Amino acid sequence: MIPCTDFIPAYSELFKYLHRRGGGEAVEAFWLELSDRFLGNLRELVTAYGLRGCWLYWSRTLREEAADFTMTLDEKQFIIEMKHCPSKGRLLELSHLTPYEHYCQHCDVLYRRVLEPLGYEYILNTDSRQARCTLIVRSR
Repeated sequence: MIPCTDFIPAYSELFKYLHRRGGGEAVEAFWLELSDRFLGNLRELVTAYGLRGCWLYWSRTLREEAADFTMTLDEKQFIIEMKHCPSKGRLLELSHLTPYEHYCQHCDVLYRRVLEPLGYEYILNTDSRQARCTLIVRSR
């Protein structure tokens, strides 16, 4: 089976292509469509379990990606401290291509689209040069 990380360079190149064709708006429209079509499982988990649904979703996906992270959950917030993002980290290691300049924003658009309509505050702070970020989801 091919690991999901093998597709990361293709994603980055697709984002660059969309940007050349239609600007940042085209890339964001693509991300919004992805969110609507493929993140129903996150929506279902958070609807059923609240913030614990975030924990359930990301504990599975981040382990599949072999991410270096710490998650924290309490009754008011869910936090992911991404010490090394496997996606952005892989792109930074490749010498034959330049990552899409706004690559890390896909996480912001994809997940904000799901969580904010459910009544959560979504905060993402990225350090894309170091392949690190912190995600905070809070109850409103």
